[in-house]
Amino acid sequence: MARVASMASAVLGAGAVATLLGACSVGPDFHAPQAQTPPQWHDPQQAASAPQTASAVQNASVPTVDSDPDPRWWRSFADPTLDGLIERAARGNLDLQEAVLRIVEARTQEQSAAAQGLPNVRATGSYMREQFGAKGFLESAGVYNKVDQLGAPNSPVNAIAPGAGAALQKGANSVLDQITSPINLWQAGFDASWELDLFGRVRRSVEAAHAQTQQAVESRNDALVSLEAEVAQTYMQLRGAQALRDITQSLVDQQRDILALTQSQSKVGLASEVDVKSATAQLAQTEAQLPQYDQQIAQALNGLAYLLGEPPGSLAAELSAPAAVPPVPPAVPIGVPSTLARRRPDIRRAEASLHAATANVGVAVAQFYPDISLTGQVGTRATSASGLTHWSSLFYSFGPSISLPVFQGGALVSNLHLSQAQQEEAALDYRKTVLLALRDVDNALAVYRTDQARRASLGDSVSAQQTSFELARDSYRKGLVSFINVLDAERQLSDARQQYAQGTTQVSTDLVALYKALGGGWEAAAPVTGNAGVAPAQP
Repeated sequence: MARVASMASAVLGAGAVATLLGACSVGPDFHAPQAQTPPQWHDPQQAASAPQTASAVQNASVPTVDSDPDPRWWRSFADPTLDGLIERAARGNLDLQEAVLRIVEARTQEQSAAAQGLPNVRATGSYMREQFGAKGFLESAGVYNKVDQLGAPNSPVNAIAPGAGAALQKGANSVLDQITSPINLWQAGFDASWELDLFGRVRRSVEAAHAQTQQAVESRNDALVSLEAEVAQTYMQLRGAQALRDITQSLVDQQRDILALTQSQSKVGLASEVDVKSATAQLAQTEAQLPQYDQQIAQALNGLAYLLGEPPGSLAAELSAPAAVPPVPPAVPIGVPSTLARRRPDIRRAEASLHAATANVGVAVAQFYPDISLTGQVGTRATSASGLTHWSSLFYSFGPSISLPVFQGGALVSNLHLSQAQQEEAALDYRKTVLLALRDVDNALAVYRTDQARRASLGDSVSAQQTSFELARDSYRKGLVSFINVLDAERQLSDARQQYAQGTTQVSTDLVALYKALGGGWEAAAPVTGNAGVAPAQP
């Protein structure tokens, strides 16, 4: 018992020393980088000095820096159907579920790295039947010859006590038989080892694994932002295609009325057969556009179904009824550039990558230092299974071990240089990611502003073309102008209405792209815990 207590005291003492020295971690400590961002966005400053039409100013949706974007930015479109689609996509999208599983994998690897710093204890047990081969050594040493000489009549032992030599020979042979016979060896016990990690190799490995877990989290967040934007843009395209189809269908109905009017006037000699054929051709040309929009509607419905993790056609009954393109809000909060780095998942992922690379430099530096471990073994050993329970069969060993790299052929130096180069690469990647994010936002602001101005001009064009068409039609009924004037006015009105509908869809899509560039939409996502509740993949 005293020996066991002494061994336990030694273990505790070594653990205390390891704890005191554990604060030492070689290599550089990570400090979060400061994103180099301008004080203000560039495009709004440029737009403030640019001339704009009165209609563009009156109908503009203005970006504001008074507050950050709403994490649930899609609610600004005030479309409950869009809200529901995005929520369903966040639950059912398969790509997003894969990203969640990658977080679970990264956390498992982090736990595996942390386990390297804990004691490793194993229970052992064995049984062996052994033959040591001692008989050959004894024969080569002449032991058996000397034993045989004990029983000889002229042996000194018999001279002293007659018959004693034979008894000694018999006893010696019995002992030799026991020594040279096979034996059973039973053993049970525990092995333990503990790397003290005095120079922080394990701690730096855990730090790197934790940063890699954060990378996986930010990749999921980035995938979620992209998913939300893709669902919203596909929904806008669906509603835009439905609006264009309705416009085209109304033009078809209108052209049918014009054809009927032309045919009636042709019967009374007020219109020629050429006018009738021209009206017929114009109607057929407009009707030919309807299948194109039907195709776009079907593709958008199937695209939404895929994003929601559902089969094609599953949303047809729900979304086939036409609805207006969700309008943009009058004001769009975009925040200031300095908040972009905390909101964009790709910037946060680049920061986590830099953190992991910095920690790996510490791991490479720690390879140059001694590796000190505590090892121990305790158990019982006996020639029979019942003997394992006897305290006298106890054995143990305990002591430290040290390993110091002396010559590795330059491998450790090369590994350190590689880790340092990867750290510098990660730092450059962070700076590049910040610049790309600033570029994305400024481009999205410029596109949103200019497409709004274009839509405003298209709206003015629709109003003017509608008036021109009505005047031409009335004049044709009165015989004041030729039918060519009516067809030309009708064609221009059709083009203007279609371009305005496309412009409306484009503006709403541009706003979605702006929100995506700003990086919001992941903040309200549920944290990933355990297996994240992801159902097993179905074959």
